[in-house]
Amino acid sequence: MSSSASSNPSTLSYEQAGVNYDLIDPLKVAAQRAAAATAGHLAGHGFSEVKASRGESAYVVDVGPFYLASIVECLGSKALVADEMKALTGKSYYDSIAQDTIAMAVNDLITVGATPLVVQAYWAAGGSDWFGDAQRAQALVEGWKKACDTCKVAWGGGETPALAGIVEAGRIDLAASCTGIISPKTRLSVGDNLAPGNAIVLLASSGIHANGLSLARKLVERLPQGYLTEVSPGLSYGEALLAPTILYSPVTEALAAAGIAVNYSANITGHGWRKLLRHASAQTYRIHTVPPVTPVLKFIQQHAQQDDREAYSTLNMGAGFALFVNAADAQRVVEISKAQGVDAWVAGQVEEGPKQVVIEPIGVTFGTEDLQLR
Repeated sequence: MSSSASSNPSTLSYEQAGVNYDLIDPLKVAAQRAAAATAGHLAGHGFSEVKASRGESAYVVDVGPFYLASIVECLGSKALVADEMKALTGKSYYDSIAQDTIAMAVNDLITVGATPLVVQAYWAAGGSDWFGDAQRAQALVEGWKKACDTCKVAWGGGETPALAGIVEAGRIDLAASCTGIISPKTRLSVGDNLAPGNAIVLLASSGIHANGLSLARKLVERLPQGYLTEVSPGLSYGEALLAPTILYSPVTEALAAAGIAVNYSANITGHGWRKLLRHASAQTYRIHTVPPVTPVLKFIQQHAQQDDREAYSTLNMGAGFALFVNAADAQRVVEISKAQGVDAWVAGQVEEGPKQVVIEPIGVTFGTEDLQLR
């Protein structure tokens, strides 16, 4: 049974929306094993991998005086919501879609302690006509640059293929790669110092971010006015879904500038709060405080008829990023994050015990069997 399966026949699950991690994750594991066998090639260049970064959100190479980290990520299906909303409202949302795409890469890269340096773009359209919509194309360019400026990264270049027959006509597949530097090397954060007694600080999300959109789009079929159904007064479901993903690198850079060590990080994306189990070690992550759930996520949980276990196993539920830090630094981390405009909470602690995340306020526990990414 899927770790997020529900016995309620009215529940709309992520699997019913077409995404089954029980099928996807074994491929990820097989790919990781094949990839690990290629690490020896680095020695021919005088470098070596940081083995502990295998299975983490970004890959790290030791190049001597510093580490290099790299990542590639795709947006997923959120652009489809932007397309539907443009048809309904006439507005282009591709400036925020651009930020989502960069956030998917940057927010993964920073989990290993890296400072993002360079972003590359991959914009694959279903045909050349996609680029002929000047409003949409310009919004994508402007949003991409603005996100790069926020993260203080250089936009190095990109690829803009027209892939008729591979990408559906009128659609675009967006992705970004990012390269970063870990300097000084003491900023490396792959969990070596993750230990019982560490505090867990959760950073706020802005909404659904760019994960769970297959579920969110499937839910539209149940809504009386589709994407125009109100989530809260004056805010439609479609607009709420399109709130851009928060870029967390300003927070992690501010922490580094303040001399605060981050022992481990998790980008809470696919798999929801199960991502708190990402590190390979056997420890218990006890959560005593959960952030407020953003209105759009409450709306999705209610209308998809998901219980808390299903919702927290799929969606970020108000927490987009987790920092594991020394307990003495936890409150300062909250203050620094808030100073960067991102709300934060000291939400729990790491304890000795079996590998599990125990979310006490909602009575939900996820164990080793609920996250198999290695």
